[in-house]
Amino acid sequence: MKVLGEIRVIPVPMTVEIVPGDDLVEELIAALRHHKLNLQADDVLVVKHKIVSKAEGRVVNLASVQPSRAATVWAQKIGADARAIELVLRESSRVVRQKRDVFITQTQHGFVCANSGVDLSNVDGGKSAVLLPEDPDQSARRLRSAIKKRLGVRVAVIVSDSFGRPWREGLTEVAIGVAGIQPLVDYRGKRDSHGYKLQGSVEAVADELACAAGLICGKLNRTPVCIVRGFAYRRGSGSARQLVRPAKYDLFR
Repeated sequence: MKVLGEIRVIPVPMTVEIVPGDDLVEELIAALRHHKLNLQADDVLVVKHKIVSKAEGRVVNLASVQPSRAATVWAQKIGADARAIELVLRESSRVVRQKRDVFITQTQHGFVCANSGVDLSNVDGGKSAVLLPEDPDQSARRLRSAIKKRLGVRVAVIVSDSFGRPWREGLTEVAIGVAGIQPLVDYRGKRDSHGYKLQGSVEAVADELACAAGLICGKLNRTPVCIVRGFAYRRGSGSARQLVRPAKYDLFR
């Protein structure tokens, strides 16, 4: 895979507040027009999962949540909202680690992350929580298909979220849904410039693209969408689940 010339990351601010039932592509098109931007063939559109989740109705009013005994016990230990803990448990397939006020869980999708991706920020001041999309890959495919249909442009789509990392402070963006792009590039078996055969080099390009967009989108900029232009990605019907390390190769389970 070669990168020719520069790579550009173009922010697409959206001042409108996405709510359940909104046509996300229509809102995106309106934002593109407002900022006099156009999508081009083979652009990569990186969309933060929160607006996808909101449009898909993955928003839960905490007042509607009845905490289980397990959630209540944990909440009392750490001084947290038992309703939020209940959502974390519901959205998980297993609890990997719990210490102080942090839950590390594996979601129903297979992602290992803090609090099952349940997030109260940038919603309504703490009254509601946003969950991850039920099927982020399907969400990415729907967005890609709708963009092709309405704008006649073939792009790749990445749905991103912020994850922490073992041994490293801070959050980075990762791809939790992809469409039209192979999320991994496998260099194993190829030789470097000194003739050495690569043994374990598999590059997570979808995560790297999500991170590049994250630098521009930020957390508080009301910019939930970025266009990455100029990156020569490999097209294909990839899945973000390919980025989840299989259990038999996971040394930390």
